[in-house]
Amino acid sequence: MPTSASPAVGRALDILLHLSGRPGPVRAPALAADLGIPRSSVYHILTVLVDRGFVTYIPEGQLYGLGVSAFEVGSAYLRHEPLERLARPLVRTLAQQLGQTVHLGVLHGAESVYLLKELPSASHAPEPAPDLVTDVGVRLPAHLTANGRALLAHSSPAQVRALFPSGPLITRTGRGPRTPAELRSGLAVERERGWSEEVGLVTEGMRSLAVPAFDHLGQPAAALSTTWRRAAGHHSVDEIVDRLRRAAARLTAAMLGHSPA
Repeated sequence: MPTSASPAVGRALDILLHLSGRPGPVRAPALAADLGIPRSSVYHILTVLVDRGFVTYIPEGQLYGLGVSAFEVGSAYLRHEPLERLARPLVRTLAQQLGQTVHLGVLHGAESVYLLKELPSASHAPEPAPDLVTDVGVRLPAHLTANGRALLAHSSPAQVRALFPSGPLITRTGRGPRTPAELRSGLAVERERGWSEEVGLVTEGMRSLAVPAFDHLGQPAAALSTTWRRAAGHHSVDEIVDRLRRAAARLTAAMLGHSPA
């Protein structure tokens, strides 16, 4: 229970933290019971949070889940320099190991934002790096990029519904999911296997794989990805995924303040 001079603020934060740790949306009575807050107070706070976009109300089932504003606050925190500083050596090492372009990306609403981009040195690259649109600061539709899909796949269904409430979804090359239902189906597969990919959805002839890193709440915070020409792959998918997973695990440990193994 909050003990500050502003109990309503404390309770609102308690509700947001509780929702962030749940696997999906919950009903208001369950929130009241779990947090020990009177139902009337819970409904009042939820009304304000829904109005500000921090919570999404789902009429079917009278459920509440995190909204876009909460998602954007988390993304804004992770766009700060500390994340880039933690990830930079990992991104640089991956680029040299794979001989391919490697990115660090986060979500901002329904878009992927690229924070880091590293090209391999000439001595480690089997061929010149392809010309990609994914420069630092570039934003692309999250449902088309490997980075974005890796983060969406491990986000709650309520967050995905809030970000993509209706179709048709835009494409860049004529490929990719056209409806929210098609997107959710693909994300379910990617969540199960633990990594995401896009083939020709952003740029013709290119393929990307991505793996997410997680914050202290177990939520997807950022993703590491690599991109290469489909016709010139020099590594197996298993090898690439393994290296991405190892780097993502180290980034997760670093964000939690642990010494990576």
